[in-house]
Amino acid sequence: MTKLTDEAKNAIRTISPSLVATTNSTGKPNVSAKGSMRVLDDEHVVFADIASPRTTANIRENDQVAIICLDASKRKGCRIWGNGSILNSGELFDQLSAEYAKKRMKVNNVIKVTVEEIETF
Repeated sequence: MTKLTDEAKNAIRTISPSLVATTNSTGKPNVSAKGSMRVLDDEHVVFADIASPRTTANIRENDQVAIICLDASKRKGCRIWGNGSILNSGELFDQLSAEYAKKRMKVNNVIKVTVEEIETF
């Protein structure tokens, strides 16, 4: 596990959407934009699965995840590599579900990514 730097945390908080890459068990890739990406703590980021059936299915088959937060105009951001887990109950799930319900959006799952490697640029 790797700790998120302040620079990476700032990129995650200010750049949206982030792009999340996953693959299924056969290696077929998927990239999906996530406007809900956020820092959970020094070693985890999370995002809501609102309309992400392929991302979630891929994580069930292969938990490896790559994320890029990119401000293209400034050529600044970060890359994160880690392992995703799917949460569909508990305090974090309830918190994000309530937040997005106010926006009339249903959270199907919350994806929690344990950061294994990070690169800022």
